[in-house]
Amino acid sequence: MAFSFSFTAFLLLLSSISAAFLLLLRRTRYRRMGLPPGSLGLPLIGETLQLIGAYKTENPEPFIDERVARYGSVFMTHVFGEPTVFSADPETNRFVLQNEGKLFECSYPASICNLLGKHSLLLMKGSLHKRMHSLTMSFANSSIIKDHLMLDIDRLVRFNLDSWSSRVLLMEEAKKITFELTVKQLMSFDPGEWSESLRKEYLLVIEGFFSLPLPLFSTTYRKAIKARRKVAEALTVVVMKRREEEEEGAERKKDMLAALLAAEDGFSDEEIVDFLVALLVAGYETTSTIMTLAVKFLTETPLALAQLKEEHEKIRAMKSDSESLEWSDYKSMPFTQCVVNETLRVANIIGGVFRRAMTDVEIKGYKIPKGWKVFSSFRAVHLDPNHFKDARTFNPWRWQSNSVTTSPSNVFTPFGGGPRLCPGYELARVALSVFLHRLVTGFSWVPAEQDKLLFFPTTRTQKRYPIIVKRRDGRLSAT
Repeated sequence: MAFSFSFTAFLLLLSSISAAFLLLLRRTRYRRMGLPPGSLGLPLIGETLQLIGAYKTENPEPFIDERVARYGSVFMTHVFGEPTVFSADPETNRFVLQNEGKLFECSYPASICNLLGKHSLLLMKGSLHKRMHSLTMSFANSSIIKDHLMLDIDRLVRFNLDSWSSRVLLMEEAKKITFELTVKQLMSFDPGEWSESLRKEYLLVIEGFFSLPLPLFSTTYRKAIKARRKVAEALTVVVMKRREEEEEGAERKKDMLAALLAAEDGFSDEEIVDFLVALLVAGYETTSTIMTLAVKFLTETPLALAQLKEEHEKIRAMKSDSESLEWSDYKSMPFTQCVVNETLRVANIIGGVFRRAMTDVEIKGYKIPKGWKVFSSFRAVHLDPNHFKDARTFNPWRWQSNSVTTSPSNVFTPFGGGPRLCPGYELARVALSVFLHRLVTGFSWVPAEQDKLLFFPTTRTQKRYPIIVKRRDGRLSAT
């Protein structure tokens, strides 16, 4: 018995010494390679569990903050099965974003790639991506919004708000608005049964983005694949019908689908469907979350809400009840833009982006080996007190300060940057501004119950932010 115990203890001691020796060898080898400081964690799983654990709480910052304090703003780790360099440094982030297609390429989980489709804008590369990115931006720039989309945005916001009951789940209502707006922009469809049934399938698709991409082992992924197939079938019918209409000489519509069909080199139905699938996701999920969190942050900051109401009441006083908002009204919302900026900064709907090194890359005196992933963390920069005073506090007035508005552009990157800058960034800002105008001039509200923020797999509120609303004109809410 004593011999058995001693031998077991000896084996444990030997294993511990061996593990420590191997770890020391690995660290020494990495130092010689010039890699950023950091830890790759446990074999296979690395530090994935620590990362996910942090992002499942209301305060995910410690994962990055603790490592920045220990190693600096650029450090290495091992997450989601791959060695990864994390950057909480704005200059490094800008370098990574600006060298898209030269030194780095986009890299996303297999589940996202499979559900979006190989022809989606997110996965395109090179000249094709440049061409399609430019086309997308041409349908969401200031002149297009001013001349065509402003009226649609205002009309869809009012249409949805008019249907509200006394208790609403704000995140769900915001999703309806942004989805219907995106469908209108892409395919000229008005709200109805078709768009709502398509939206419900999209919910299942998005839920599968961060699931295990194996249908046999993941019910969520299996449902997402099935829903994606239904979405593709519905969009294929739309594309085929539009082709037939144009061949028969029907008047060409002024939407994204018409532009894709008229493209000089031409696109197949499959390519167009993949493209539309990705744009619907991009326009739907992020903007609706920004809308919801703007209301949440304003509700928790009464002085900011009061100043916002004052700004919008001045605009309302100059218009009749039936009159739509115009571009000049949008340009008369300076404090609203401060609220938009601060919501984007604090919420960090896009917390960062993954890229893969296409070759060995030197950054800040460190080497990133070819094939390694890089995560440029926008969230870490936006919440860094070195760049924003009291960075964790929602303070829209900070954007009235010259020190913030004149800070380097790489410090505030809510829409990414470089060749993959979000093409709909201006449209998102306008949609949020119009939504806030109609909300604060038409309603008062209070939270229906306590709700909290969650950050994994995406930023959202746990209970979809339920609120009790009351119409300011005295009309009864819909039931």
